This record gives sequence, C-alpha cells and structure tokens, in this order.
Amino acid sequence: MTAPLLKVEGLKTWFDTPKGMVKSVDGVDLDLRRGEILGLVGESGSGKSVTGFSLIGLVDPPGRVVEGRIEFNGEDLRTASPARLRSLRGDRIAMIFQDPMMTLNPVLRIATQMIETVRAHRNVSHAEARARAVEALGKVGIPRPAERIDAYPHEFSGGMRQRVAIAIALLHEPDLIIADEPTTALDVTIQSQILAEVQKLAAEMGMGLIWISHDLGVVAALAQRVAVMYAGRIVERGTIDEVLDTPRHPYTAGLIGSTPMANVRGQPLRQIPGSAPPPLGRPEGCPFRPRCAHATEICKTEPQETLAGGHGWRCFHPLQDQAGGRI
Repeated sequence: MTAPLLKVEGLKTWFDTPKGMVKSVDGVDLDLRRGEILGLVGESGSGKSVTGFSLIGLVDPPGRVVEGRIEFNGEDLRTASPARLRSLRGDRIAMIFQDPMMTLNPVLRIATQMIETVRAHRNVSHAEARARAVEALGKVGIPRPAERIDAYPHEFSGGMRQRVAIAIALLHEPDLIIADEPTTALDVTIQSQILAEVQKLAAEMGMGLIWISHDLGVVAALAQRVAVMYAGRIVERGTIDEVLDTPRHPYTAGLIGSTPMANVRGQPLRQIPGSAPPPLGRPEGCPFRPRCAHATEICKTEPQETLAGGHGWRCFHPLQDQAGGRI
C-alpha cells in the first residue's frame, strides 16, 4: 500500500486567552491518500476549521500548534520554515474558504487575482498565466471564461464567486485541497453542481481533498471516508458506509438522527440533548459525557480509540446494534 499523502498524528492547537487555555484541537489523528475525499464533520465549534488552518500554518496568535506531527508527502510541515510553507500554500496545498470574499479582492478583476496567483509560483509570461486561469475557470463551469475573467467579483453571483475560488485553488493542480464549508451559503442546486464537479476533478487530478462540513448529507454524497469531530477530538472515523450505516459513537448516531433521511418520512428529527461544551468548560474524560444517555462513571476517564479494521471510535459504551440509515 502506498504511503498516505497526508498523515496527522496527535495534532494539538491551543489558544492562550486571558481567561485560560482554549484547546480547540486536542489530539487529532488523520490520514489521506491521493484521489481520496475525506469528510471532517461536527457541530459548530468542534474544531474543524482550526484543524484545517493548522495543517497549512494559518493559525494566528494567540493560537499555536503546541504538539503533533503533520506529514505531507513525507515532509514534516511542523519543522518547515515560513518560506517553505509559503511556497507550498497555493501551489501543492490549497484552501477553499467558506466565504469566497475571503479569497477574492473586491477591487481587483478576477484576471488580476488569478494571474498573480499563477506567477507567484511559476515563472511564466502574463499571457501563459492568463491562459491557465481561463482554463481553470472553464473546469469549474464558468460560462465564457475568456470573457468573464475580466469581471470584478461583485459581477458574479455567490455561486459563481465560489466557483472562482475553487478555480484559484485548482490553478497549480495541487496535491491537497482543504475545503472549509465552501458550499454552506449556496442554494441546493448550485451546491449539487459544485459537489459533482469537485468529485470529478479530485478523481481526474488524483488530488486529496479534506471537505470540512457540518452537513452529513453533503459529506455522504461526496466523500469516501469520514471523521466525526467533537470538542477538538476525532470521536469516530471510517468509511462512509461504516460510519453512517453502523455508527458506534453516540454523538455520531445523534448527528445522523438529526439529519433528514430519504428512507424515513413523517417522523420528527431526533435532537441531541444539551449543547456543545464551552471552550473553557470542557468536562473531564469523554467530552460528550454530559449529553450522552449511555454515560457512566468510567466516562470520566479519557476513552482510547477502538479499531475494527478501518473503523475507529472513542467510547466506553459503543452502540452495537444502532442502524444509522442512509442519508
């Protein structure tokens, strides 16, 4: 078996605040292979976006990666210099943000922004950089890309701006793309089109993709594997079929139960009781313990991961006969 494109072990990213240390990411393990799409799911505040930013060194003070190994193509990014990280970002590793206006400068034409991105990493002429930018816009379904490239961001709809952001991420055919909920603000039709295009491009280009989302339905339609995150930790991981059809962690089952399903009609959605713990008030042991109907005294200690093949979970009382159902 080939070595993974990305291997993350024991990643911890903490924020030192006046009220105490916020452990946004607290011991995350991930791996990703070329051509694979991994879904990273969980409620808001679970640490998904901070995990994505940590992988490419975009965590600003007072946040910092305090521990862990981030190995990309065999290179430990934690020991890489700032110059080396800058050379990788936008070239071999790209990120798509939730809001395309975080990527696009509103006062510059799309052409200017894309050409600058190409020439920042490649010694090519202006004409060649423009041609590459037009080609990338065409790949993500922008109509008449040779004309539309000269427009400003405000002349595009929200869906088209997000396509432009994806095109910028694809400019150098990166090995890894981290997509931070890029379709959350889009309508369902546009979202479906973009998901189909991203899936096709990942397969064609052989790139790895981490798709960060709170929407299990989107991840089920897009990814091959999924990692469920809660309170800064991965509580369950495995293939889409393993995790969604036979969830072992009560939190995973709760997420599935709160999602509309095609094969369960006319029944109210099940809610997860309570709310996620505050950053400075996380309970000892299993962080899901205060919301879990299966919790016992042993849950006050830290559960270790149990593995059954590629399916792993961190729970003292895994669900044995729980059928998740197809989303």
